[in-house]
Amino acid sequence: MQVHKIKKFIVNWLDHYAKQYDIRVFVVGVSGGIDSALTSNLCALTGIKTIVVSMPIHQNKIELNNANEHIKWLEKLYPNVKSETIDLTIIFEQFKKETPVKFQSLLSLANTRARLRMTTLYQIAGTVNGLVVGTGNKVEDFGIGFFTKYGDGGVDISPIADLTKSEVRKLAEHCGITKRIITAAPTDGLWEDGRNDEDQIGATYQELEWAMSSSKTHTLTQRQKEVLKIYQKLNKNNKHKMEAIPICKIPNNLKS
Repeated sequence: MQVHKIKKFIVNWLDHYAKQYDIRVFVVGVSGGIDSALTSNLCALTGIKTIVVSMPIHQNKIELNNANEHIKWLEKLYPNVKSETIDLTIIFEQFKKETPVKFQSLLSLANTRARLRMTTLYQIAGTVNGLVVGTGNKVEDFGIGFFTKYGDGGVDISPIADLTKSEVRKLAEHCGITKRIITAAPTDGLWEDGRNDEDQIGATYQELEWAMSSSKTHTLTQRQKEVLKIYQKLNKNNKHKMEAIPICKIPNNLKS
C-alpha cells in the first residue's frame, strides 16, 4: 500500500471537488475513532477551512477524551481547522420524553443518536456553505452496511469509503494519528453499555475484509464459515442502505 501517494490522492480529490462546486468549508463529525480522525486530518491537509464537531450524547469518557485530544492536535497543526462542541444529550433526552414508550426500542434510539448528529452537521454546513464529509470505510459502507441510514450514512462526500479498515489504520499511522485512537476498539458510540463494533457484528474487521474478498475456492475452516455467514447475512439485510432508494417506475401508457 503506497500510503503517501494515497494520502496525496485523497487530499487532491477533496480539494478538486470543493473547488469544482465552490465549496468553502468541510464539516466533519469527530467521534474519537480512527475513521473520523483520519477523515478530518485529510480534510485539514487541503488547506480548506475544516470545522470539526464533537457531538456527545451520554458519551463514553474515553471516546470523548480521544476526540478532544485529536481536535486539539488538528488545531495546533492546521490554522484552517476550527472546532465546535455541541452536547446533544439534552436534545436526545427530550426526544425520548416526547416519544411514546412503545416506539422506543433500543436500536431505534441508538439510530436516533446518529440522526441527531447528522442533523447538527447539516445545520452547520448549511450555514457556512459547507459539505458534510462522511467517515465510513469500505467494509461498513459497501460490505455489511454498518451505519445508520440517514444518520452517519447521511453525508455529501466519502473520502475514505474505498479503504478497508486495515488500510485506514495504515494511512492513519502514516498521517501521525495518535496510537491511542489507532489501537482503540472500533465503536459507533451509540450504546450506553459501551458495546463496540465487533461485539455487535460478531466478527472482526479483518475477518470481514477476508469475507468481502473471499473467492471461496478453498476448504474453509469452521470459523471462516461462520464469518462468511455473518457477512452474507448483513450484506443481504442491509442492501436497502447500500443501494439507491427503489423508485416505482410508472409505465408511460398508464400516464397517457
